[in-house]
Amino acid sequence: MTDDPTICPKCGQPMNKWLPPEGTTWEQSPQYVCFNDECAYYIKGWEWMREKYQQLASYRHRYDPVTKQSGPLPVWSADAHKDKIVED
Repeated sequence: MTDDPTICPKCGQPMNKWLPPEGTTWEQSPQYVCFNDECAYYIKGWEWMREKYQQLASYRHRYDPVTKQSGPLPVWSADAHKDKIVED
């Protein structure tokens, strides 16, 4: 796909800047999250979580530019965390 870490490696779409909620262990600096509801990682996550953990949840791809780490951001609905998207 691309070497740009702000592009989702799962679907190739640009990720949104996202501010972690207060009270988390993440720094309060923007991260990047794929909020593409058509992303296969997000779509397949619903089935994975149901089959493996009996949970009604999924995850979205997340990248932290401060730590250079990426990984899943757990979500419980299609709109979960969208209220923390940072507009440029």
